[in-house]
Amino acid sequence: MQKKIKFSNTALSSAIAGAPISRYLPNSLTEAVGPFILLDQAGPFKIANTETRGVGPHPHRGIATLTYAVSGEIEHLDSLGNRALVSSGGVQWMNAGNGIVHDERSKPDGDFTEKEKYAFQFWINLPSKIKTMKPEYIPVQAEEVPEKQLADKAGLVRVIVGSYQELSAKIPTYSKQFLYHIALNPKQKFRIDSLENTEVAAVLPTASAVINDENFNAGDLIVFDEDAGEIEIENSSDKTLDILLFGGEKYGEPIVAQGPFVMNSEEEIALAYKEYTQGKYGKIQYP
Repeated sequence: MQKKIKFSNTALSSAIAGAPISRYLPNSLTEAVGPFILLDQAGPFKIANTETRGVGPHPHRGIATLTYAVSGEIEHLDSLGNRALVSSGGVQWMNAGNGIVHDERSKPDGDFTEKEKYAFQFWINLPSKIKTMKPEYIPVQAEEVPEKQLADKAGLVRVIVGSYQELSAKIPTYSKQFLYHIALNPKQKFRIDSLENTEVAAVLPTASAVINDENFNAGDLIVFDEDAGEIEIENSSDKTLDILLFGGEKYGEPIVAQGPFVMNSEEEIALAYKEYTQGKYGKIQYP
């Protein structure tokens, strides 16, 4: 039996620091899919490699940020002293815990030609007990992301978060959750069974597809119901299709979000701002 589709929604377009942004989550129909409460797509766009582009230093608390660099380089710096660069296919993951300041930016490589930059950022809501813990940071290089070829040469699946069959991602999880990048070859299908009480969504970043016998377009977010069932994605085109498939168990605590902070009460939001203004999150020491 196919998993039922609750709704679909088209991403809202904007720009941040000169980069074209498509926002899938939150939207007018839902504030979250499982623990995922924000999803932005940056690009694809061209950037001169002499230019460092980012939003600058800013705080977070109560969430984990995950930035997936599909193509291009992304540098991470934070107030704990962490600094690392990941290239195409790599992931920057940061548990903001009880407060941190970070900066993510495109990193020039000295080449004067323009190159493609293409990335996704997710915010993953943390359980209340994790929101009080010390922040942590993990860079995951492209070769550390587990992947496997699909049967019958249908394509490739990369496991960014969670598990798929025998594969398990390096990134920590604090609830049942998953994030896959599926590259589906022309005229091929991908099928996966979803368990009951699991919120699931699919994103079509750049091309259309047929999902559970319905046609969807590039830029669509497709959200399924929580009942068990099969999800079938068909690539009817003559080009490789990229799909992000993600979700997990429903977040069971109150969600109070304001700016870069996501907590469980208004009082906790007020405390997050207070401690940030008091300098308790620290500062980034730039090289």
